[in-house]
Amino acid sequence: MQDRLNAIAETARREIGGADDPGRVEELRIKYLGKKGELSAVLGGMGKLAPDERRRVGEVANRIKAELEGLLAEAVQRAEAKKLEAELKGQKVDVTLPGRQIPPGHRHPVTRTMDDIVQIFRRLGFEIAQGPEIEQDWHNFEALNFPHDHPARDMQDTFFVDAPWVRSTQPVLLRTHTSPVQIRAMLQTEPPVRVVAPGRVYRRDSDLTHSPMFHQVEGLLVDEGVTFAELKGTLDAFVRAFFGADTRTRFRPSFFPFTEPSAEVDVSCVICAGKGCRVCKQTGWLEVLGSGMVHPNVFRSAGYDPSKYSGYAFGMGVERMAMLRYGIDDLRTLFENDIRFLRQF
Repeated sequence: MQDRLNAIAETARREIGGADDPGRVEELRIKYLGKKGELSAVLGGMGKLAPDERRRVGEVANRIKAELEGLLAEAVQRAEAKKLEAELKGQKVDVTLPGRQIPPGHRHPVTRTMDDIVQIFRRLGFEIAQGPEIEQDWHNFEALNFPHDHPARDMQDTFFVDAPWVRSTQPVLLRTHTSPVQIRAMLQTEPPVRVVAPGRVYRRDSDLTHSPMFHQVEGLLVDEGVTFAELKGTLDAFVRAFFGADTRTRFRPSFFPFTEPSAEVDVSCVICAGKGCRVCKQTGWLEVLGSGMVHPNVFRSAGYDPSKYSGYAFGMGVERMAMLRYGIDDLRTLFENDIRFLRQF
C-alpha cells in the first residue's frame, strides 16, 4: 500500500507541476484529493491492515496529502499569474497617467457642530461625561424629578426596551435625553461638578424638525453658592462663541421638572440679525436651548444636600444648532447621507 501511495504521489507531482490553467488545477485536485480521488481509494483499504502497519501507512498518506495540497496552492498562484499576464499583454498601459485620487473625507455637519459646542464648554472649564444609551427608568426619569404620569413616559414619546437579555427590575428604555449622565456624574463625584454630556438620544418623533434619533449636549455645574447670574453669563459666553460676537441672548420663563426656576434661551436671529424674517417668524429671536437652576429633588436623588449646594443645568439639540449655523431648513437631510448635500460642508 505504501508503494501505491508513493506511485500516486510521483504521478501527481508531475501532472500538477505542469498545470497552469485554473480549470486543469481544479481537475487535478479532485482527481487526487477528492472524496472519490485516488488517494481516498487507496486509504479505503486501511481497515484491513494490522495496527502497526495502519499507523505507518497513515503517516505516509498524511505527508503525501500535505505535499499535494502545497503543490496545488502553488499551481493556483501560477495559473492566476499567467492569466493576469495574458490580460496585460492585450492592453496598453500609459505609465505617465496620473493616479486616481480618492477624494478626502470630512466631518459630518452634526459631528462638527457637536465637537465645536463641546470645545467651547471645555474652554469654559467643563469636563466631558459619557453614559449608556440604554438607560434605566430611575436615571432617565425618577431621579430627574419626572412624576410617573409625565407625558414623556408614554409609549408614543419613549422607546421602551423589552428583550430577553434585560435583567433590570425596573423599566429599561432608550434614553430620551443626556440628563441621566448628569445623575451618574453626581452619584460618582462629590461637588464641585462641572460637566457637559454629548451624545445620541431617542424619541418617537419624525417630521421636518424632529428625528427618532438625534443628538444633545447638556451641561451641569454644581458647587456652593452658584447663582442664576452665573448660568446667564456662561450661556451668553457660549452663544457669542458659537454664533458670533454680535449675537444677543434672551431668557424667557419656562418649566422643566428637573430645574427651578427654568428658562428658555433665545438668540437674536442669525439670518436677519434680529430685524425679523421668515425663519424667526418676524420676531427677531430664535429658541436654541433650555436651562435652569437644578431642582432640590434632583440633588436629593444624587445624595447632595440642597441646603448646602446649588447649581445650574442646560441642554440643546445639536441638529437644531447645526441647522441654524448652516441654514438648513429640513432636519431629515442630515440623516439621508446624500453626498451632494454633505459635500457643501
